[in-house]
Amino acid sequence: MKTAFVFPGQGSQKVGMLQDLYNTYPIVKQRFEEADEALGYSITKLCFEGPDTELVKTANTQPAILTASVACYEVLKEKGFTPDIVGGHSLGEYSALVAAGVLNFKDAVSVVHKRGEYMQEAVPIGEGAMAAILALPREQVVEICAKIDATVGSVQAVNFNCPGQIVIAGAKAAVEATAEEMKAAGAKRAVMLPVSAPFHSRLMEPAALRLKEELDKIEVRNAQIPVVANVTGNILTDAEEIKKSLVIQAANPVLWEDCVAEMVNFGVEAFVEVGPGKVLTGFTKKINKEMQLANVEDVESLEKTLEFLKGVR
Repeated sequence: MKTAFVFPGQGSQKVGMLQDLYNTYPIVKQRFEEADEALGYSITKLCFEGPDTELVKTANTQPAILTASVACYEVLKEKGFTPDIVGGHSLGEYSALVAAGVLNFKDAVSVVHKRGEYMQEAVPIGEGAMAAILALPREQVVEICAKIDATVGSVQAVNFNCPGQIVIAGAKAAVEATAEEMKAAGAKRAVMLPVSAPFHSRLMEPAALRLKEELDKIEVRNAQIPVVANVTGNILTDAEEIKKSLVIQAANPVLWEDCVAEMVNFGVEAFVEVGPGKVLTGFTKKINKEMQLANVEDVESLEKTLEFLKGVR
């Protein structure tokens, strides 16, 4: 049975994440120490002690989730389990690329820290916004965004997460107007999200340009495990194609529903969410009810998943 390992994005962080795995597995401690060294400050302390107000800042959240996710992956690898294919949601794509041997871990930690800074600097706090639109068809969400985009200000659909959940982003007034329009069109809910920037919208173009400069400084290798790209939902293995895709990803939509469909098309029957939270597990349930699902975020979930993986081997 083919297995996909998928890695979470921003929003899955919480103070105390991975503390028990850190205390149990030396490889987890090693990865956290390497991350501290790469950043020049203690992401370990921030993950385990907080405060949450600092952990939620995107320049901290991104390396924190990447470190936690890669550390979980390292434990699975030590136990003899590697995936047939990998993918990650937004920031999670970087964790997937470390797992696939494309990026060196310490390079990835540094790059996502800068990615967070660049994204925040691209749009001043308070000027951008994001909202989750529930239970409205994909085509209708795109159509309403286009209408408001042409009249009020920049807004677009940026995360196609699963059937019935699409996230929009852009200038604050335009996002608020679009959310109201979505409700009027029959959306079950249109929820403004507590985020500090309109991620994956075209307003992130300045961040994408600066990110390209950072990616040009590090080694990007061909993938040893196939990786599904957020921006197309297609499988990539070529280093140059992957690098281009990461730059585009910063200011373009995440097609997560398409990514999962591509992994299923590849022959995947089991998905393991590797890293904090179970957000992607929830999306997968809604995209394809036939999939077997597991996750790793602490000692308890690791033990269950190891048993699960022995069964699907």
